[in-house]
Amino acid sequence: MTAALLAALVLSQTYYTPDEAQAVFREGNDAFYQDPPDYAAAKAAYQKLLSHGMEGPDVLFNLGTACLANSDLGEAVLYLERSRRLRRSDDVEANLAIARQRQGDQLVGSAGAEPFLERVADATDDDATALACGISLWLSLGLVLLFRRLAPGRRGAVAFLMVMTLITAAVATTLVSIDAWAGTHYVQAVVMPATARVREFPKDGARVAFEVHAGLKVRVMEESGKFVRIRLSNNLEGWTEREGVVEL
Repeated sequence: MTAALLAALVLSQTYYTPDEAQAVFREGNDAFYQDPPDYAAAKAAYQKLLSHGMEGPDVLFNLGTACLANSDLGEAVLYLERSRRLRRSDDVEANLAIARQRQGDQLVGSAGAEPFLERVADATDDDATALACGISLWLSLGLVLLFRRLAPGRRGAVAFLMVMTLITAAVATTLVSIDAWAGTHYVQAVVMPATARVREFPKDGARVAFEVHAGLKVRVMEESGKFVRIRLSNNLEGWTEREGVVEL
């Protein structure tokens, strides 16, 4: 009986009905658009949805936008980037561009410095690629079966379509594989504090090589105790405290 009551209590705290979720979402929107805007209240409403497991692209986008309006640059980039991973849109790109303009680290030599496979994965729409992969594979299978059933003189058009779908399937499968591989080997994170010190070695007393600031996207290379080694897009590297960066 105690276990059942505990389970019911946990579920009641972590689950919103669709109507409750919509009410909280509207609460956040109303706070954002009221005059004057209450960005803190909007953030709190959207964060309620996240805490209840509702991490859809719209919630993440609205939360990131509220953080951006509230000058919480680290959180803004974090949530906007997470929204972008789920669904790309012009609005997400526009707000990320604004965040980059406000970001304190304008890196020299950063253009195109990211590894090629990481750039390919970042430029690929995961959902669209996976859908194209599945559709093209099924079409290829259907066309192969149709090709085998047709008389030799009537196979020309089907053979052409079969080759094209196989090529599409191969390209889509390659992109899906690259995305999965990059997601495993390239761990990206966002700097959260206003200023984070980056040291030469993973020790409190090590010399500070440089500083990074809220909203900068970095790559996490390895961990050592309470430190992580980060790499910037211009290939600068160093160690900073783990709690200062949040993975995407």
